[in-house]
Amino acid sequence: MRRVDVEAKVIQKSETREVRSRYKNETYRVADAIIKDDTGTIKLTLWNEQIDQVNVDDTVRIENGYIRSFRGEIQLNVGRYGKLTIL
Repeated sequence: MRRVDVEAKVIQKSETREVRSRYKNETYRVADAIIKDDTGTIKLTLWNEQIDQVNVDDTVRIENGYIRSFRGEIQLNVGRYGKLTIL
């Protein structure tokens, strides 16, 4: 699902972990946050500088995000063309 816009509250945030790129010899930081709105909860994947911007109890707006299934779990991603705003 593409072009997802959502406004939700961060209710949980995981520890940061490092992952290696399959295509480049680079390492990235990644963390997961659980966000909640009136329709339910979903895991939001945070990359690099996004991790430091988002805290528990923040309200965030995701514009032009996308949803995908990773290891059998539905996740929301901001992606390259999306925008994450802390409200």
